[in-house]
Amino acid sequence: MDTVRRPLRWTAIAGVAVALAAGLTGCTNAVSMSPAPSADAAACAAVQVRLPSTVDTKYAMRNTNAQSTAAWGDPEAAIYHCGVAVPTVSDLPCFSQGGVDWIRDDRGAQIVFTTFGRTPAVQVVIDTKLTTSQVVQDLSDAVSTLPKDGRECLDPSQVQR
Repeated sequence: MDTVRRPLRWTAIAGVAVALAAGLTGCTNAVSMSPAPSADAAACAAVQVRLPSTVDTKYAMRNTNAQSTAAWGDPEAAIYHCGVAVPTVSDLPCFSQGGVDWIRDDRGAQIVFTTFGRTPAVQVVIDTKLTTSQVVQDLSDAVSTLPKDGRECLDPSQVQR
């Protein structure tokens, strides 16, 4: 009887090990990202907890492996970094959305949106094949909690030449 129980015990242990490995593999599907230079700012942490779980009504937030980052969709339709370099002057289009000023940088299949007039700054990159600037609207509520630094978008008529 003892000889029958040993193979069953090892089979059971092996089965548990395989199940555990499969479960852990599912938990490591984090999006690999790098933190921005000022990702450790307290204001970034305050925004992080306010980020929406879904953007553009269909892209769910995924886990990331870097501080003050986020990603939505699989593959990523939008990625987010808090603590990027604060822009001071730009000739790129600037617009207000949800009470936040954003600079728009079209880069073909991607559009990079960077907050303007907020410190620390946030950068959102969207894949134009998957989503639209609706993502910026979805994030504006959370991002609007970042401290203003006195700068704001100007209408072209306000710029002196």
